[in-house]
Amino acid sequence: MVKQTKEEKKKMKPILGLSSIIVIPIIVAVTLAIIIFAAGVNVTDWVKEKGSTTPVISSFITTPEEENIQREEERMQVEMERKDTEIEELNQTVEDQESTIEQMEQEIVKLENNKADSNGTNKQELAEDEEEMDTVKTVSNSFKGMDKEQAALIIASLEVETAISILQEVSNDVRGEILEEMEPEAAASLTQLLIDSDN
Repeated sequence: MVKQTKEEKKKMKPILGLSSIIVIPIIVAVTLAIIIFAAGVNVTDWVKEKGSTTPVISSFITTPEEENIQREEERMQVEMERKDTEIEELNQTVEDQESTIEQMEQEIVKLENNKADSNGTNKQELAEDEEEMDTVKTVSNSFKGMDKEQAALIIASLEVETAISILQEVSNDVRGEILEEMEPEAAASLTQLLIDSDN
């Protein structure tokens, strides 16, 4: 029997040892938790403070200053990304504006070229008109001393516009004498055109 009790005691020892390994730390942890909470100690800050001074553990624990620095770095990173996006948008706007300016400059060059061409054309037309007027004046001067019958035949043979131009340049007396020598229908037609051109 004594032997049996010894064996029972031997069997009980591992169970007691195992229960003491589990139960005792739980009791201690619960007791410490109650004391800490009752005392109002901020365990997280206390652990961070003590852990930051411990050489190996300090590399795993971040202090409030480090957290602030990290938050500030993250905020700065977000701000930099926002600024980069804004810069890209502004660069795109500048490129668009430069493209618009280039198109407008090309349009200005085209308009200036068209203006120069039309001015050249207008000057050329004016020069041609002046030359034609000089010719008409010279020819009309020759009709002043010409035989009126001969002048009427020549005027009747000319294009209508040329005939009107010459008749406008000669005096009223010479014009009347020339029209008098012409066929009545041709004279009437030219007279009507002369009246219309004066209006």
